[in-house]
Amino acid sequence: MTTTPLHRSPFETRVLSFEGRARRRPGRRAAATVLAGGLLTGVLGLTVPASASAATLVDWSTGHGSGGWGASGTGGYAGSAQTTSTVDSDPATSSESTGVALIDTVLSDGEAAGTGIVLTSDGEVLTNYHVVESSTSVKVTIASTGKAYTASVVGVDQGADVALLQLKDASGLTVAKIDDDTLKTGDEVTAVGNAGGTGTLTAADGDVTDLAASITTQSEDSVAGEKLTRMIETSADVVAGDSGGPLLDAEGEVVGIDTAASSGQDIDGYAVPITTALAVVTQIRSGDETSAVRIGAAAFLGVQVATTAVSDSGYGYGYGSGDDTSSSAGATIAGVVDGDAADDAGLAAGDTITRVGSTTVTDAAGLTKALSTMNPGDRVKITWTTSDGEVQSATVTLDASPVN
Repeated sequence: MTTTPLHRSPFETRVLSFEGRARRRPGRRAAATVLAGGLLTGVLGLTVPASASAATLVDWSTGHGSGGWGASGTGGYAGSAQTTSTVDSDPATSSESTGVALIDTVLSDGEAAGTGIVLTSDGEVLTNYHVVESSTSVKVTIASTGKAYTASVVGVDQGADVALLQLKDASGLTVAKIDDDTLKTGDEVTAVGNAGGTGTLTAADGDVTDLAASITTQSEDSVAGEKLTRMIETSADVVAGDSGGPLLDAEGEVVGIDTAASSGQDIDGYAVPITTALAVVTQIRSGDETSAVRIGAAAFLGVQVATTAVSDSGYGYGYGSGDDTSSSAGATIAGVVDGDAADDAGLAAGDTITRVGSTTVTDAAGLTKALSTMNPGDRVKITWTTSDGEVQSATVTLDASPVN
């Protein structure tokens, strides 16, 4: 099954910096225009560029941006019919809000909102990787107290869509209760999250329908698509902004992290099992960096590349556009970050990177793989072909990724 990450919260939601946050009526999530066809929309949120007009984001009762749920910020899924789906949820109770955090991020092209789960009293917060991916700053607000903190990314596992944050100067926080039972098909669950990026938690009830679902998310703006396996599938109506929030069992214990959802008349929610996420957290805490788990800043070339649905980008870790225009002869650049390594070397949009050091790059994923073995401060020769067909090369010093 194919999905798109709902960037920010179990459905993270990117929102206009012009408008601040997407607005939604409290209480029951009203009918909203969504895309049919069984496509999954990443629970983290809708992405909207900072330059978009105020009209791009509409009330949840009428739809989500210009393309509906699963839109990339520039349009919906080509050829997909639109239908109306009633998303059923209520304001989260105080117990459902315990140990839950609201996450706001600043991006190069706007802002985004998602959700997190408080793991320790001194400020460790668990969320989806795609909630903080490509962020330049992260603010976390504790739902039960309203107190806000700046956060840093301690480590991530992109393949598992898991990230561990650390809040600055946090202490005495109330933590979420982690499940200690065995989850079963048919169990009642509740998805809690920052739906719509409004800053108010909602809760959507459902049942577990599968314990080993496999999904493929579609690319959304700067968030590359990804393949996720052994996910918890539920009938809970997860929506944009929920990404990173807790999936609770009937006892109010966390059994998963809201991550993605299907579009269509009947919504299926998908969550990373909490046992999977905590295994990543344990590895991050140990300081044991591997090809899957990164600790600290990534090597940062500073290019956004045109990617396929499951490719990453030249940021080293997952900064690609959603366009399936990558070249078979290299990684085609969609944009360059001002003042970073690629910009200093003279790379520009339309150029195609073909080599990193001695490694031949055939596509966007190859560029990410080549950079993932390197660290900030490393010097490496980059070879590329300009949009005019001229072959050029330069030795660059890789920067550190801004947040992740």
